[in-house]
Amino acid sequence: MFVNSAIFMDSRGQFGTAEGGPSRHENGRAMPRKLDECRRLQKRAEQLIPGGVSSPVRAFKAVECDAPFIVRGQGSHIWDADGNEYIDYVGSWGPLILGHAEPNVVEAILSAAVNGTSFGASTPAEADLAELVIEAFPTLQKVRFVSSGTEATMSAIRLARAYTKRKYVIKFEGCYHGHADSLLVKAGSGVATLGIPGSAGVLEEVSQFTIALPFNDTEVLEQAFSKYRHMIACVIVEPVVGNMGCVPAEGDYLANLRTITQREKTVLIFDEVMTGFRVAYGGAQELYGIKPDLTTLGKIIGGGLPVGAYGGRSEIMDLVAPLGPMYQAGTLSGNPIAVTAGRATLGVLKNSSIYNDLEERSAEFAAGVRAAAEKHNVSIAFNRVGSMWTLFFTDAPVVDFESANRSNREKFARFFHLMLGEGVYLPPSQMEAAFFSAAHAKKDILQLIERVDRVLKKIAWEFEKSARGKKRRLPTRSADSGVLDRCTALEHYFAFCWFF
Repeated sequence: MFVNSAIFMDSRGQFGTAEGGPSRHENGRAMPRKLDECRRLQKRAEQLIPGGVSSPVRAFKAVECDAPFIVRGQGSHIWDADGNEYIDYVGSWGPLILGHAEPNVVEAILSAAVNGTSFGASTPAEADLAELVIEAFPTLQKVRFVSSGTEATMSAIRLARAYTKRKYVIKFEGCYHGHADSLLVKAGSGVATLGIPGSAGVLEEVSQFTIALPFNDTEVLEQAFSKYRHMIACVIVEPVVGNMGCVPAEGDYLANLRTITQREKTVLIFDEVMTGFRVAYGGAQELYGIKPDLTTLGKIIGGGLPVGAYGGRSEIMDLVAPLGPMYQAGTLSGNPIAVTAGRATLGVLKNSSIYNDLEERSAEFAAGVRAAAEKHNVSIAFNRVGSMWTLFFTDAPVVDFESANRSNREKFARFFHLMLGEGVYLPPSQMEAAFFSAAHAKKDILQLIERVDRVLKKIAWEFEKSARGKKRRLPTRSADSGVLDRCTALEHYFAFCWFF
């Protein structure tokens, strides 16, 4: 199978060989890069699966191009069904902090699998992993394993309601906490990418108890608590938002959340599905020194396999069945393969300098991107916390969903196309975070900076050319009649009326 790491995509989303990169040859002539097998697989999948995908963002609708079908990953690289090679900065949406097919994790998976894949019964490995998680997150005295981040957040909210005996939940616009009905209110990520205001099938009787507020706005939060006094069961927040792109909390915002929720006897839930063991070994709560009441975790604690968890103080967790009245169950919860892979992953993370190395490389990349953008006069906002990052095409800071949503998605789509053409696999949406892993060597970062520089230069030229073309199309007087072209005049008249 031929592997080629340099490709390009033209304005129609078609792939070819990138200038200066290795290429296939036939009779001494360069052959264009093909995606025949990926396209065939997509057409087949569309006959069997809604949209041909098992999760909407994989359809690449936001960037309008063919989505590759990935067949293999190793370290920082992935390969598609046509043999095209990419440097991966998605990492299965964050959990693959060690990279693809990390040897310790693979060995752990194989050793567990030969003894059986699932029992629907307790296994010793569950407590082993629980011990590691609780050691890393001191706010967790007990933890319950589930099979996904959605299950974790859904269960944590149910538990918060059981504990407080209250109904209302506060979440923040652009924060995505999984696809449970009550949480698909002004969610980010795929919902924002597709322009869906919530979701069909979510009953108003369910969503009416979810209050969506702007992120990073303490004043509005205080107003909500004043209006719904003694009625709010919990506040759930991504301490570093990853589902409207990477958007960190500003200043004392998280501290204010903690102060207000403690005062109001409301449960504070940190959704660390994305940040847990990612921005620090002890997650965002270690990084920022905030102690939530409940914490949710995701696939990183399973080495990327299907697993999630929620945990907190014993006082709250002891309400979970079989000890208490809050019911939650799952046949695959704590399955032996996932928890064994998680134990191997956390063992590597705990006993290494990975977080220092990731911070150094991420900071170097951030500096390089900002320098390239300034050099080519391309307006960007570059947000980063640790090894999570997003490049927004906007001329203003991105601090919440509204400011993230003002980003130029046309420019992002072009950036994505060109970067894919450089052999770089990024999240196919402006509203998603990208990630570095321990498998990204320093040379990967330097190459990424070089490729971003080339792409921003091209974007600056293309969009400047487009702007010049638009200026040339402004209404002009006819040489024959001396009057404005009627169609052009009407267009500008209605545009003028709409603007004012």
